[in-house]
Amino acid sequence: MQTIDDAARALAAGTTTSTQLVEEALSRVLDPSGEGGRAFVAVQAEAARAAAGAMDSLRRANRAPSPYAGIPISIKDLFDQAGVTTTAGSIARKDATPANTTATAIARLERAGFVVLGRTNMVEFAFSGTGLNPHYDTPRSPYDRATGRVPGGSSSGAAVAVADGMGFGAIGSDTGGSCRVPAALCGITGYKPTASRVPLTGAFPLSTTLDSIGPLAPSVACCATLDAVMAGAEDATPPVAAPLEGLRLGLPSATYLFDGLAQPVIAAFDIALRRLEAAGAKLIDVALPEIAEIPAANATGGFAAAESWALHRELIGRARDRYDPLILARIERGASMTAADFITLMAERARIIAAIAPRTAHFDAIIAPTCPLTPPAIAELAAADDFNRINMLLLRNTAVGNFLDRCSISLPCQAEDEAPVGLMLTGEHGGDTRLLAVARAVEGVLRAK
Repeated sequence: MQTIDDAARALAAGTTTSTQLVEEALSRVLDPSGEGGRAFVAVQAEAARAAAGAMDSLRRANRAPSPYAGIPISIKDLFDQAGVTTTAGSIARKDATPANTTATAIARLERAGFVVLGRTNMVEFAFSGTGLNPHYDTPRSPYDRATGRVPGGSSSGAAVAVADGMGFGAIGSDTGGSCRVPAALCGITGYKPTASRVPLTGAFPLSTTLDSIGPLAPSVACCATLDAVMAGAEDATPPVAAPLEGLRLGLPSATYLFDGLAQPVIAAFDIALRRLEAAGAKLIDVALPEIAEIPAANATGGFAAAESWALHRELIGRARDRYDPLILARIERGASMTAADFITLMAERARIIAAIAPRTAHFDAIIAPTCPLTPPAIAELAAADDFNRINMLLLRNTAVGNFLDRCSISLPCQAEDEAPVGLMLTGEHGGDTRLLAVARAVEGVLRAK
């Protein structure tokens, strides 16, 4: 996987063009022997070629809008594009009116010159961490394609597109782990910013309380650049890696974040910790007892069930038979939540956030496995009970960052040719730039030979 910086340097040096980069990416997307047919629900080849030609012309005239002008990326199927119907991974919205305007985050990327290749597959309405989609098929994790393993979700196609070189990054959303889980299960990097950092305007919602928009990409620097552009930063240059010596990483090993880990996860994560310590980082046990209180706070359904039910109840009334039954059941759980339940949930969230904040304030990041599992076989999720059990496990660790409204990132930490394992770093609310600097330092250790 080449990085965004690799592409930007090649474009600046004149050793490649946007047209070449786009054609190379499209060749992978459209390869009938590859995963493009499952990773994308819509390939916008002609529009991408036209945009690439325009960026090449602007670059020749020294008028490129940014160093990244002409670099191809993809966007999740829940982002509005002017003139395009946003189906959000569902067939229930196929007849919806096309969007009038493009989502703010995507429009900012396009103004910087990034070229959108098309719309990537996703879990229907983003309501699962597995990556399964019965309407558009399920893209396979790059690990053990012969078996056919889940890519993680809900930004499933985004992760597979990046892993298979179909562009230099992908834009997803993360409500309970939907950028980080597929990144972990596909062996790439996925970033969830503080929720308010990137505008949600034009992104089809799952939970307006928890939703955030984030990138999936080959590296931390790629994620930092895409995040900065979407956040409206004047300078999209990635932050410099933090010094490793003395870096304070909090290890909440007494929480459920470390319960029931699969053996490959334990092995890869332990090796990563030893390498970080050898490089000078300090791993310090941190007590976060309030994490154990989050499941009880969510017991009546949580924000996603309540807020998705409010959004979907009218459409369900008209097109119930078009919904994936597994997703429909999750949405309809919100029907039984009362106003009092929701008010109590908001109060509990505020209390837990306030209690944990001083416990983590003195750390550079909190470190834990992204997911307790490596990619399960798609066949393992055939029964509803198995789907629900595995889905909850995949989202268990990542959902904590959304509940606490923190920035969080998943980095691949497995050895080459082993099952993908994600290492998750979680920062403070609003501490995005610092977390990305820390993540660059950690990434350097994990990638060192």
